[in-house]
Amino acid sequence: MATLRAGLIGLGMMGRHHGRVLAGLPGVELVAVADVSGEDPHGVAKGRPLCSSVEELIEHKLDYCMVAVPTIFHEPVATALAAAGVHAMIEKPLAQDTPAAQRIAAAFEQAGLVGAVGHIERFNPALQQARSRMEDGDLGDVYQIVTRRQGPFPARIADVGVVKDLATHDIDLTSWVRQQPFASVAARTAFRSGRKYEDLVSITGQLADGTVTSHLVNWLSPFKERVTIITGEKGAFVADTLTADLTFHANGSVPTTWTDIARFRGVSEGDVVRYAISKREPLQVEHENFRDAVLGKESDIVTLAQGLATVRVAEAAIESSRTGRTIDLPSV
Repeated sequence: MATLRAGLIGLGMMGRHHGRVLAGLPGVELVAVADVSGEDPHGVAKGRPLCSSVEELIEHKLDYCMVAVPTIFHEPVATALAAAGVHAMIEKPLAQDTPAAQRIAAAFEQAGLVGAVGHIERFNPALQQARSRMEDGDLGDVYQIVTRRQGPFPARIADVGVVKDLATHDIDLTSWVRQQPFASVAARTAFRSGRKYEDLVSITGQLADGTVTSHLVNWLSPFKERVTIITGEKGAFVADTLTADLTFHANGSVPTTWTDIARFRGVSEGDVVRYAISKREPLQVEHENFRDAVLGKESDIVTLAQGLATVRVAEAAIESSRTGRTIDLPSV
């Protein structure tokens, strides 16, 4: 395997984790890091050159770069990398709005470069396992996908609301696990923490194949919850992405004869199975896939086109919450 020269820009809370993984990634050498502040608060550099701009970072002859700067700076950093011929993985969301996301995607396509978006939830072992088992027909026809992503407000978020920072995870994983784009969304938001951005959203959606979706996301809960429930004709998967556990609740074939209980059942309860699955760190798997994509090998990355689609859905949800209308999304 050829050794790739990698850079990292953005040394905040996520940047430090990307730096840790890149520093130990086989076939990759982390040659330099950068932050616009010129500082390294989490000690990511570890003796490597510390730059204060993307232009200075590019001078280190990078093959690819991880972009972990605040969302509002994604476009200028990404387009500078594309102009320099540097492949890049960009933290989610791809950009702060659809036009910026379009310009980033176009820049990498025109330069013939590999670009990806860091929607890490796709690489969670529970969701990877759910997707594989759905492809094998374990659920049969899929009816509904529900996600809940709730927790306290993270002080690190300054430039986007809960829709673009958190709900984009659920938009991406829902579309990916079902392999269908969103056809429409309707949403309601709340502003409770005194910021100009929303801190709670409830989204109802429908995928192109008719699958109904629901997403409850907020920064107002005193507990942390990351759950995806996929319901189909043969039962339901419950994926807890905090613990990377996947549980299957089968529709039972044994009739319930106790009438007082049976009347409350829409379907009968069958076996409950919690799968024993390999639990590798999602960030490690994400970086391995991007490395392989840069090398031209078979890989599974979140493409810039997919990242752009997620931004479109997020903006449609925000528009729906503002206008009170269901927003239909164009088919791509």
